[in-house]
Amino acid sequence: MGRLIEELDYRETAMGPLVLRRRWVAAIDADVVEVILGDEHLMSSLFTVGETELAVRGLAAAKDGPLRVLVGGLGLGYTARAALADDRVTSVEVVDALAPVIEWHEAGLVPLGESLGHEPRCHLRQGDFFGWFDAPRAPADRYDVVLLDIDHSPRNLLHPDHARFYAEAGLRRLRAGMADDGVFAMWSDEGPDAAFTALLEAVFERVDAEVVAFDNPLTGGLSTCTIYVCGRA
Repeated sequence: MGRLIEELDYRETAMGPLVLRRRWVAAIDADVVEVILGDEHLMSSLFTVGETELAVRGLAAAKDGPLRVLVGGLGLGYTARAALADDRVTSVEVVDALAPVIEWHEAGLVPLGESLGHEPRCHLRQGDFFGWFDAPRAPADRYDVVLLDIDHSPRNLLHPDHARFYAEAGLRRLRAGMADDGVFAMWSDEGPDAAFTALLEAVFERVDAEVVAFDNPLTGGLSTCTIYVCGRA
């Protein structure tokens, strides 16, 4: 065992201090890599089932044939990697507001190393996902699958500005930027939200709020997250 906590990088950002660190966890007798933004624990390599299932379940609902995928939120890269594992996917565009997160992937500081940066189908972009659909998109520029993992939940946001996306008008802008038979899937750290599900149902023909359970070695039991999967009936 090395140091209990090793800081791999520290950056000041407009959203607060951003830290990439490696921490030894006694429950598994191993190191995990974590992303911390201010007081918010954004991501840990200890828990990646939700991030992976976001891609798996979103793509399972998609059409056959070539798929153009947009991922909102890079994190440690597990959603993007799971999307790239699907042979139907021709491109994965990952949008993250924080440039250092992209640099960590390019430098190989994350558990996945430089794999995303070396994958020709994957493109890492710095930008605001929540403003990505403000301008109309031409039909050829629309997405077949959109996967979102940025905020903790539709109510627990990393920044107040994100709230405009989780309203009906914001969701309609998203829908207008997707293919007619496109799929939108979103991760939430909370249980199914009836009010948010109703908003999704006002925009999409089919909405499923799927609870995903996974082992939690810190508690010795199960933890859960929710994956919303939306598309045509």
